Amino acid sequence: MANINDYKIIGRKSLKYFKLLSNELEFDENNLTEKQMERFGFYLFIIEHLSPIRDVLDIADIVTDTDFNKILFDIDFDDCGIDAIMIDDDENHIQMYNFKYRDKFKVGGTKLQEIIVSSKFINAIVNENLDNLENKTKEGAAEVIKRLNSNDEYKMSLYVVCNEEFKIENKDHHLKQMEDLYGLEVKSIGLTEISQFVSLRPEPLNAELIVDSDAVMSFSESSLSSSKSYILRLPLSEVIRITCSDSDLRNEYSIEDLTPLSNAKVDYSVLFDNVRGLVVKSKYNKNISETLKNDPTKFFMYNNGLTLTANNINADPVNANKKIRISLTSFQVLNGGQTLRTIHNFNSESPNHLSDYLAKSEVLVRIFRVPEESDLKNNIAEYTNSQNSISNIELKSLRKEQLQIEQYLNEHNIIYSRKTGDTGIDESKTYLHKISMERFGQIYMSFQGMPERATNQKKAIFDKYYKELFLESSFKLEEFPKLIKDYFLIKKEYEKTKDTITSSEQKIFYIIYLQTQIDKTIRELIDTLEETIDEYIPASGKNLTEARRLIQLNFKVFLDTKALPIIE
Repeated sequence: MANINDYKIIGRKSLKYFKLLSNELEFDENNLTEKQMERFGFYLFIIEHLSPIRDVLDIADIVTDTDFNKILFDIDFDDCGIDAIMIDDDENHIQMYNFKYRDKFKVGGTKLQEIIVSSKFINAIVNENLDNLENKTKEGAAEVIKRLNSNDEYKMSLYVVCNEEFKIENKDHHLKQMEDLYGLEVKSIGLTEISQFVSLRPEPLNAELIVDSDAVMSFSESSLSSSKSYILRLPLSEVIRITCSDSDLRNEYSIEDLTPLSNAKVDYSVLFDNVRGLVVKSKYNKNISETLKNDPTKFFMYNNGLTLTANNINADPVNANKKIRISLTSFQVLNGGQTLRTIHNFNSESPNHLSDYLAKSEVLVRIFRVPEESDLKNNIAEYTNSQNSISNIELKSLRKEQLQIEQYLNEHNIIYSRKTGDTGIDESKTYLHKISMERFGQIYMSFQGMPERATNQKKAIFDKYYKELFLESSFKLEEFPKLIKDYFLIKKEYEKTKDTITSSEQKIFYIIYLQTQIDKTIRELIDTLEETIDEYIPASGKNLTEARRLIQLNFKVFLDTKALPIIE
């Protein structure tokens, strides 16, 4: 159960998100209370963790909450009880959000008698009639209807999110109608789950354990190496102990009474280097729980296990060589984070689960000795996760060059968000900008002369094009701060022209490219790009949309011919 300290941490984190957005919008905060800023930042914080969107301005675009839009953008419309609408066409997932931000912490949480979702919005979806909706709510509903009427199968989720513990007692009957018609899944997310989102840079975690000699296999890279790593067959009760938040329990390797472990909570800092963030209510988590309850002794065979790294590992034989005592210094779980979380959640469901199931289950644990200054941890994280459903960008997030970018940009007051929820290396610092790895990859690809690929080939940036972009001699850290600042300046310039010119990320990527070729102001470059888009005639002769034109190589060639200076 989360407590008041978790509530306060989430409040501070939410406030930081609002400050990042406020800075980008050049918004005057003086008329807002701190709780109002926390509330608006809470929307950004949650959506970043539950959706694929990572940049605060992009997240703000999908927020439909009435107060948020009225105060920040001077747009007044009825949100109809839906505070944000996000459509992920890559995963065929429609997400809707209903936020409830409490200004004061309440012990024991609360009960929501009903989910407040206006029948106006639900009826618009069911009846495909948008006459009673307006602005972003209407636009979002139209996009939802479009997906539901397509030939593709879309999953629909409604996230009811509150910054305290809560239970849903009843559901609005209109919502039940939508559940029946479209298979809408309602997911309640309270303070306990939200607190797991917070990524704290951890203090080193140490642990002691003792295992049977026949449950250990050691190996080293060569017969001459004194550095050994280990493969263990470990009871899940021991996994809970060495990853719990109680440092005394982590070091109590000879524990016989398992009762204290029934209340043990996972120390989430042990997952700081895990490339995968929290997956809320994944079907795989459910499968893990079912295996633990139905076939605890088979768990070892059904699960891929955990991969750990430690700065140092000491292993000493004890009890006449029948046992091995292992000491882990500064260890992290690089692979198996979902398994670890689910084991701890299963343990917390009942005091009997520990003795009835977890003590009877074992799991394969690989522990690699990786010195702190070594790049090996990054490679282990990438390769041991590569066979799972994890994106290339997540796999690359721990590579040396990505860490260098993060550290260098931090010195220029820019957050380089390698992982979901990053709000800077220094929590006390006021940052100018926040940029995600994915968005920076698109910017840098455009800067390197490939704006036409930055949108429709963005997944290849951290795969096919990774070496070309980040590992060649053209990779220069000193160019990055200005590049990111220029990106946000271009966004602001487009905002000034929104009444006459439609903005898009694709267009911004082209302006970044043009800046490397032509010495003109941003506004002049925008005009040049718009003229070129109007004049371009596709080879097919078809009347393509702007978005389709911009991803064509022929358009890029036409732009170069028309706009770039001729070099004699």
